[in-house]
Amino acid sequence: MSIWDIFKRLQPFVRPYRRLILFALLLTLLGSLTAQVNPIILRYTVDTIQTMLDRGSGVAQGTWLLTEISLVLFAKELINTFIVFGQRYFGEKIRIQVSSELSQSAVDRILSYGLRFYSDNDNQKGKLQTRIDRGVESLTKLIQNFFIDILPLFANAIVALGVMFSANVYVGSIALGILPIYFWVSYQQADKLQGVRRKLKTQRENKSSGLINLIESILVIKSFVRERFEGKRQYGLQQELMASQLKTRRTNFLFDGIKSFVEQIGVVLIIILTAYLVLDQQMSIGAIMFHILLFNNVSAPIRQLHRIYDEMNDALTYSEGFFDILDDNLAAETGGTYQPAQIRGYFELRDVSFTYPNGTQALHHVSMSIRPGQTVALVGLSGAGKSTLINLLVRFYAPDSGQILLDEVPLEQYDLPTLRDDLGMVLQKNHIFKGSIEENIRYGKMDASHDEIVQAARQAYLHDQIMELPQGYESDAQLLSGGQQQRISIARLFLKNPPVIFLDEPTASLDAIATEQIKNSLDAIKQGRTVVIISHSLSQIIDSDCIYVMKKGRVVEHGTHEELYEREGTYREIFDASAKSLNLDKIARTFDKE
Repeated sequence: MSIWDIFKRLQPFVRPYRRLILFALLLTLLGSLTAQVNPIILRYTVDTIQTMLDRGSGVAQGTWLLTEISLVLFAKELINTFIVFGQRYFGEKIRIQVSSELSQSAVDRILSYGLRFYSDNDNQKGKLQTRIDRGVESLTKLIQNFFIDILPLFANAIVALGVMFSANVYVGSIALGILPIYFWVSYQQADKLQGVRRKLKTQRENKSSGLINLIESILVIKSFVRERFEGKRQYGLQQELMASQLKTRRTNFLFDGIKSFVEQIGVVLIIILTAYLVLDQQMSIGAIMFHILLFNNVSAPIRQLHRIYDEMNDALTYSEGFFDILDDNLAAETGGTYQPAQIRGYFELRDVSFTYPNGTQALHHVSMSIRPGQTVALVGLSGAGKSTLINLLVRFYAPDSGQILLDEVPLEQYDLPTLRDDLGMVLQKNHIFKGSIEENIRYGKMDASHDEIVQAARQAYLHDQIMELPQGYESDAQLLSGGQQQRISIARLFLKNPPVIFLDEPTASLDAIATEQIKNSLDAIKQGRTVVIISHSLSQIIDSDCIYVMKKGRVVEHGTHEELYEREGTYREIFDASAKSLNLDKIARTFDKE
């Protein structure tokens, strides 16, 4: 993106504050005029004092001059204080408000994206966070620089240059001639750093992502005693980042020295020329300081170009990643407009195939039927495609080919919020939000009363355990055990009370007694609902109305438990292996002894 492209993209975010912008521009104009008062006053003072000395006047005769100068400078500083305050305050107000709009736009956008977006390696949470944070930071700094730094500085420079030309064309020409050289050096500096900045962006994302992954994997790291290995890996990322940062600093220091040298050449030339003109009686002595101070106003933006270019390049680098997030139209979830009064839960899959964004094909020509009110179990080894199938039924992903129907209507025609309002999910590992237990359970129904939340917790066999905690339902939900957190997710399901339920290993992290309690609760909530369950629990499988056996992304068998067991196929192998792993023979002999 070019800098003009960025300004075009920022227009919708800045446009609501155009009145503030106009006021900031007015203050900038006034500030550029007051900035020229000091050179004018200094020239007037020096020339007047020189005239008085030539006449033999002393301090007594110059009192009125000192009073006059003091009043003018004091009034100028007082006015300038309000102008600078207004510039900075309104510029900062624009920056903060635009920053808020940019951040919220990114949040709203990523919330609208489907799981395909998040499964992309370039969109890992550490990288996304860096792209959004650095993007918003660099873009708002660009706005801040424009209204607080760049605009006032360049306005001062233009007015000062105009005053210099009006006073003396030759002196003005020197100042004007120095500027292109300085800008060219600054442009070369920016060009040298462009590739390094892109590399820095990638390295910062990798470092941020690596740190998040390290924290999330801390149990595995410690259990395998891999602290030194992970430390060295993070150190390697840090060293690469440090090398790029040092290269950036080295380049900046070199070009900053060149720019300082060019600026000083301008000062020397102006001193020599004005001194010559004074000696030639074409200019007063006061004009020497007058032009030097004016050139200082002209060169002020030049001295800031290093920082401005740095932050503009940051904006150029990080804005691409930020706006890529806003512009990823292919990632946005799309749905239809169909909003049925009630969903019965009759699913049909016709020759459905699906491939993940990373290229892994998870489903191959899957066809099945899930009747309303049925409990259907999906059985298969890990990687068979069971969870993928549920993701398609909830429309987290769309199939590559084939068709999915719900109540004889294509799933893609459903309004997504309406569809998902009637679907409930309990996963093997459910997310618990930062907050109280009550807040986490209420996520299933945002307007639920406390009594409804308590009832849902009772149904999930969680209420008694909650009441044993010092703060009860106000306790931090993230401090609960894994099994208790799983019950919170089941309590959410009871609170939501949807007609279609998807259960993906809902009791995987629970002990035997809790599993039996939850099974009783799930058996109760299954009544009159369509239920699709993935489980390695034999008791939950054999109770199902229909079982679909999957292998390597294909449906290889389906039927009731008795039918499939008699076929002695894949289901029989899985069932026998599960029975042996539970040592059912010995368990049965134990019961026989009783």
